Amino acid sequence: MPTICMFRGIKIYINWREHQPPHFHAKYGGDEVVVGINDAEVIEGGIPSKQLKMLLGWTVLHQDELMENWKLAEQKQELFPIEPLK
Repeated sequence: MPTICMFRGIKIYINWREHQPPHFHAKYGGDEVVVGINDAEVIEGGIPSKQLKMLLGWTVLHQDELMENWKLAEQKQELFPIEPLK
C-alpha cells in the first residue's frame, strides 16, 4: 500500500487492487479511516474529530490528484506523492 502523503501524524495511502468506489485509507495512531475521493465522506472507520476535519479538507483540495493516483493504482502503476496540508 503506497503512501502518497503524510501530515500531522496522518498517513494516507491507496492500495493497489482496490474495489470501487474510488477511495483512500488514512491512519492516525491506531485508528484508520476510509474516505471516498469523489464525495470526501467517510466510508468506513474513523479517526479523532480534529484530524478527520483536517483530512477531509485536504481531500477536497486534492481531489483531482487523488483521482489520478486512483487510476494509476487500478493499472498497478507507481503512484505520485501529494502535497501535505500546511
